[in-house]
Amino acid sequence: MFDIGFPELVVVSVVALLVIGPEKLPETIRTISLWIGRVQRSFASIRREIETEIGADEIRQQLHNESIMKELEETKNTLQQAGQDVRSTISSTVESVESSIKTEASKSRTKDND
Repeated sequence: MFDIGFPELVVVSVVALLVIGPEKLPETIRTISLWIGRVQRSFASIRREIETEIGADEIRQQLHNESIMKELEETKNTLQQAGQDVRSTISSTVESVESSIKTEASKSRTKDND
């Protein structure tokens, strides 16, 4: 991210020594280090929360997919039941037509024989 080399660090150190002074420099470095630690911990906490939220989103997506699969299974069962109803209706109609044809054929034979 930042390209800070040794010469830049020396310049920053010399400026800090001149501005802050030798008595307050160790205390200032300690305070800055504490703040950097706090920032790093807060970034780590935010990252954990985001990872947890991402995991929750994945679980939510999986539950959504499962509900869709359940709805598809119910639709499949409904369609299978409708198919069975249609088959039974067709077979009963075919049987009825066949019996009507046989009856008519029998009537025709008896008329022909008379």
